[in-house]
Amino acid sequence: MNFLVTGGAGFIGSAVCRHLCANPAYRVTNLDKLTYAGNLASLRPIENAHNYRFERADICDERAVLEILRRDDIDIVMNLAAESHVDRSIDGPGAFIETNIVGTYHILNAALDYWRGLSEECKSGFRFHHVSTDEVFGDLPFDSGMFVEETPYAPSSPYSASKAASDHLVRAWHETYGLPVVLSNCSNNYGPYHFPEKLIPLVILNALDEKPLPVYGAGANVRDWLFVEDHARALELVATKGRPGESYNVGGNSERTNLGVVQTICDLLDLRRPRAGGASYRDLITFVTDRPGHDRRYAIDASKIARDLGWAPKENFDSGLARTVDWYLDNKWWWEPIRGERYNGERLGQGAIDNSPIESRKVAT
Repeated sequence: MNFLVTGGAGFIGSAVCRHLCANPAYRVTNLDKLTYAGNLASLRPIENAHNYRFERADICDERAVLEILRRDDIDIVMNLAAESHVDRSIDGPGAFIETNIVGTYHILNAALDYWRGLSEECKSGFRFHHVSTDEVFGDLPFDSGMFVEETPYAPSSPYSASKAASDHLVRAWHETYGLPVVLSNCSNNYGPYHFPEKLIPLVILNALDEKPLPVYGAGANVRDWLFVEDHARALELVATKGRPGESYNVGGNSERTNLGVVQTICDLLDLRRPRAGGASYRDLITFVTDRPGHDRRYAIDASKIARDLGWAPKENFDSGLARTVDWYLDNKWWWEPIRGERYNGERLGQGAIDNSPIESRKVAT
């Protein structure tokens, strides 16, 4: 079975490539534009694998995508190419419109052209798997409700709006043209090889550098956390076993407040890499002005993928976070060049807000 993974040098995409290449019956082509968050070092474990190849290309380039589809006899497209950081979408939404909406339009056109030229047998086995986010659903009250596949879309940020638009395009290409598509919407991912602009790696690396650990607002916003390797297994199932036209929510059943996540990371580091003088990393926690349009809570009901495809996460949040912290402690070679050359922990997505700490409130330790 031949896969085309777009965005395969990103965080989730590289996890998918590493997971798929472990199966010798699969061949994986990784298509990535290599923007700031794309990192071929994340593919080092498979870069010499017999069933893996990398192509630097843009999903907006229909001709290039179509040539790759035909050359590699692709059976399944897994579209993970996306701009994905909410804060960056606040500062510069144009890139999110271009990649997440226009890019999805172009890769759908290329896939449709390719699919129409296949034999009837190959047509029936072809899938276009579009990977999306729970943020398209908006937010939930702190004390009730979960996102299901039928939850109406209500995006809050330029990022989530762009992903919502791409989801609608994929469904339209299925309904209008018959392209066999499947979709998945996931909760917050975490794990190894995560670009350090996101909360968990940012906190780990800021702590190691003895820098402030920024927490937006009061830190009460709640997210459901999904270990990236569990997500990769789910995506393989959706792509290979999912029913055309269906969508599947993927979650880790691990809701935590943002403040709770930061505190847990501090506690893990206190045990593994104690600070000089014996102080806790919790003392570095600093509350900063909240970002605009910050959703209160996300929570995924993953019962459909469990029931229909037999998927369940292997990691709970405590075990997955411990693995993640240990990975960052052991793999300075991967993250140190990023912190030195591309992103050193500065705040993004400020717009017109004041980034000064909120008075000097301290966290109860």
